[in-house]
Amino acid sequence: MIEGIAQIGKDINGTFLLSVGSFLLAMLLTPIYTFLAYKYKFWKKQRSTTTTGEKLTVFNKLHADKFTRNIPTMAGTIFVLAITIMTLGLNLDRGQTWLPLAALIGGAIVGLLDDIINVRGNGKGVAGLRSSIKFAMITAIGLALGWFFFAKLGFSTINIPFSGSLDLGWLIIPIFAFVVVATGNAVNISDGLDGLAGGLLGMSFSAFGIIALFQSQLILAGFCFTVVGALLSYLWFNIYPARFFMGDVGSFALGTSLGVVAMLTNSLFLLPIIGIVFVAEAGSSLIQIFSKKVFKRKIFISAPVHHHLEAKGWPETKVTMRFWVIASVAGFVGVLLAISGGFIK
Repeated sequence: MIEGIAQIGKDINGTFLLSVGSFLLAMLLTPIYTFLAYKYKFWKKQRSTTTTGEKLTVFNKLHADKFTRNIPTMAGTIFVLAITIMTLGLNLDRGQTWLPLAALIGGAIVGLLDDIINVRGNGKGVAGLRSSIKFAMITAIGLALGWFFFAKLGFSTINIPFSGSLDLGWLIIPIFAFVVVATGNAVNISDGLDGLAGGLLGMSFSAFGIIALFQSQLILAGFCFTVVGALLSYLWFNIYPARFFMGDVGSFALGTSLGVVAMLTNSLFLLPIIGIVFVAEAGSSLIQIFSKKVFKRKIFISAPVHHHLEAKGWPETKVTMRFWVIASVAGFVGVLLAISGGFIK
C-alpha cells in the first residue's frame, strides 16, 4: 500500500514537472509573440454578420469597446509551440502522445489559416475560412487520426459506464472523427469571452489528466498537464481585460486534442460531463440556428449562451467565473464517475 502511494507520488511529480516546464516555456515565448503581433498588426477583425446572414447587432454592441482598441489574435500559437516542443523533447510516445499531438498540430493549422484570413481581411461577413471548409478539414483530420487509432493502435471498443465495453470494430473510426469534430467546434464556439475557453480547457485537461494517471497512462497524463501548464501561462495574459486572444489556431488545436484524449482514455461518455459547458455553448448555437431557419425566430438574445447572459445584463467576468465554477464541478464529477463507472481498472 505504502509502495503504491509512493509510486503515485512519483508519477504526479513527473507530470507536474512537465506542467511547470510548459508554463515557463510559454512565458518565454510570449514576449516574442507580442513583439511580432504588434509589429505585423495581428488585430482581430470584427464580424458584421452571423452564420445565418443576419446583422450581428447584439454581439457588436456588447463588445464594441474591444474593437475600439487593437487586440492581437493568434496567441494560441504560443501554447501550441510550447506543448509541441515539450512533448517532442520529453514526452513522445507512439501509443499515448502521437495522436493528441497530431490533433493539436492539425487543428492548429486549420485555425491558423482561418486566423490569417481574418487578420488580412476587412472584417465583413464571417471574416475567415468558410464554415464548410473548416468542417471538411477538421473531419479529414479526425478520419485520419481515427484510422491510426483503429488500425495501428488496435482500439475498437467504447467503455459503457457501469456496463462494460462494446466492440465496434471499424465503426470506431467515424465515431472518433465525430468526437474530434464536435469537440473542436464546441471549444471554438466557447472562445468568446476573456479567459473563458482557456479556463474551461484547463479544467477539462486536468480532469482527463487525473483519469489517465489512475489508468497508469503516465505519458498521456503528462501530455494533459503539459497543456494545463501552457494554458496557465496564456490565462495570465488573457483574463479580463485580455491582452490578446488565442484565435482559432488555439481553440481548434486544443479542442481536437481534447477529443483525442477522451478517446485514448476510453472515456467518451465522460466527455459531455467533463465538458458540460462546451456542450451547452455548442448546443445553444445549434438551437439558435435551427430556430431561426425553421421558425424564423430566436430562442436566445444572442448565441452562444455566454452572449445571451451578457445581453441579459451579466458582466463578462461574472459569466466567465460562473462557467469556470460549473466546469470545475463537472470535472470533479467526471473523475468520480471514472473511478466508480469502470473506466479505471
